[in-house]
Parts: sequence; structure tokens; C-alpha cells
Amino acid sequence: MVVLELVFGVLLGPHVIGLHVTPFLSFFSDLGLGLLFFFAGYEIDLHRIRGMPLRLGMLGWAVSLAVAYSVGGVLAAAGVVLSLIYTGSALASTALGTLLPILSDAGQMRTRLGTYLLGAGAVGEFGPVLLVTLVLSAQSTLHNGLILGAFIVIVVAVAVLTLRLSHQTVPMFKRTIEASSQVAVRSALVLVFALAFLAYKLGLDLLLGGFAAGMITRQLLKRSELPEFDSKLNAIAFGVFVPFFFIVSGMKLDVTALFASPSGVAKCLLFFVLFFVVRGTPALLLYRRVLGRRQQLALAFFSATQLPLVVAITDLATASGHMRASTAAALVGAAVLSTLVYPLVGISFATQATATVVPPGPDAYVERYGVR
Repeated sequence: MVVLELVFGVLLGPHVIGLHVTPFLSFFSDLGLGLLFFFAGYEIDLHRIRGMPLRLGMLGWAVSLAVAYSVGGVLAAAGVVLSLIYTGSALASTALGTLLPILSDAGQMRTRLGTYLLGAGAVGEFGPVLLVTLVLSAQSTLHNGLILGAFIVIVVAVAVLTLRLSHQTVPMFKRTIEASSQVAVRSALVLVFALAFLAYKLGLDLLLGGFAAGMITRQLLKRSELPEFDSKLNAIAFGVFVPFFFIVSGMKLDVTALFASPSGVAKCLLFFVLFFVVRGTPALLLYRRVLGRRQQLALAFFSATQLPLVVAITDLATASGHMRASTAAALVGAAVLSTLVYPLVGISFATQATATVVPPGPDAYVERYGVR
């Protein structure tokens, strides 16, 4: 479905049918992006990914960042790009929020591979958000650090208050989950939009607000799973708001700049390959002891899937004069292509790996959750 939404957006956009992105569409696109990151945060069970999955995720992102900046330096020296920092940062992210609906539909989220992907994806998505906030913004690092610190204090306060009231709120959620009041769903949406708005007003990326709201909700409900809540919120998010983000992303793709010259197409294909090199290399090097070969390849392709943060970084870079429009179009085009191709390849390898798994024995808990 993500593929169809992106293609539909390209067809609707100014370079095919001729429709332009209006403030109305941008507003709903931002809401969809906030909810996409809500689910990224909601799926991150810290108890599940602590230990090896999180350590490997952090080490893997550090390796990716080193590779990305090295590649960016080479491209900048060759005159292909203007800034190694912005280009390298765009290469080093992972679209965990984009992957979640695909992996959930394929039944991969509760597998051993899913556990390690959550660790890698959490760091690969949250790390670049912090990088954009602290380093790439036009404000000074100290200023951004203070603003980010204030945001974190507010989020922690909200989390503490929410958890302290859980003995009252969770039973109410359960009682009203099938009632017209829908307190649980409405509360989650208010939390997402409130924290996203707070992040925006503080000059931070609204992705932080959605991500924080998801993590708070996960901690609130971790001992009281509500399958109906997941189903209802999924229906609202992926049935209404999230498609706006992917369609608008397709509409924003500068097809003219991308195909204006053969070099534009060549750069797009180059970045498409580099996404896999930068984010796939750690999966192939660091996970040999915990995942089988097919699972490693699946993790590599999933990790190389990108889009939201590439769009954010290229917008910031072009606005500050650190990236040409043609380079931004090539990066976004490559990110769209990665969203179209890499998850399908990853699912293929993950399915093959699942088909060869031995039936669970005494170590079934370890195999399921990746805890060592």
C-alpha cells in the first residue's frame, strides 16, 4: 500500500497531473508523519530490546555514520555534492515507522529478526532526529541542546504523571474501549498532537513529539495490552492520516529536476545503492553471531529503507544552501525507491529464514525475543 500511495502522489503532483501541495495537505501530512513516528515509539519495548539488540543497534549506527561521512567526503571532494555532513546524515537513517505496517502485515514483528530490527531501527531513526536537532539546525548547538533538554524534561514529567495515574486510566480505557466515548484512542491522539505541537513550537522536529508519545503510551499499556486499542488506532492512523504523508511525499518529488539530465538519474541510482551500503553494512558485519545469513540480509535491506528523515534533511539542506535541488531530488527519489524495493526484498529473505526455522524447543523464549 505504501508503494501505491507514493506512486499515486507522484501522479497527482505538479509534474504529471499538475496538483500542488497546499497548506491543507501539508497539515494532514504532518499529522500522518507524527502518527507514523508514534507507532515507531509505540513498538519500542525497552525491556524487549535492552541488552544485545540495543547495543548492536547503537554500534551499527555508529558504523553507518562513519561510512556515510566517509562516502559524503568522497562525493564532496569529487564535486558531486556540496556538503558531506548533510549528505552523509541523509544516508544514515532508517525508516522504522515506514516499515512497521509492512512488517506487521508479514508477521515479522514478533520474531527474533523483529527484535533486532527494532533495536537497529530505533537508533537509526531516533539518532538522526537528534543529529538534525542538535547539529544541522541553523541555531547553535548549545541553543538547540537547551531547547531539547527542556523538551525532554516536559516529556519525562508527562510520562511520570501518566504512569502514576495508570491505575485509574487503564481500567477506564478497558471499560470504554467499545463505547462511543473511545477514551483510550482519543487520549492517544491528543497526546500525539500535543507533544508534536510542543516540539514544533520549541523549534524542534515534530517527529520527536510523535516518537515520545508512542513510547509513553507503550509504557502505560505494557502490563495491560489492549488489542482493540491497537486495532482502532491503526485504523485511524493508517486508514486516514498516514496515507497523506506518503501521497504528499510523492507529490513533492521533483521529477523534473531528477530527470533533467542523465547525471540526475545516475545520482539517484547511486544514492539508492549507497543507502544499502551505509545501513546494510553493519547488519552483515555485526549480527553474524545472533542471526542467520538470510536474517542478516533481511535486516540489511530493512535498515536501508529510508524516506521521512531524508525528506527532512534535504529540505533543511536546500533551504540553507548546503545542497543543490538536483541532489535533493536524487536523494528523495532514491529514498522513495528504497521504500518501494528494499522492504519487498527484505520480506523475501525473512520469509525464507522463517521457513527454515527449527520448531521451538526449551529455548523458545530466547528465539522469540532475542534476549541473551
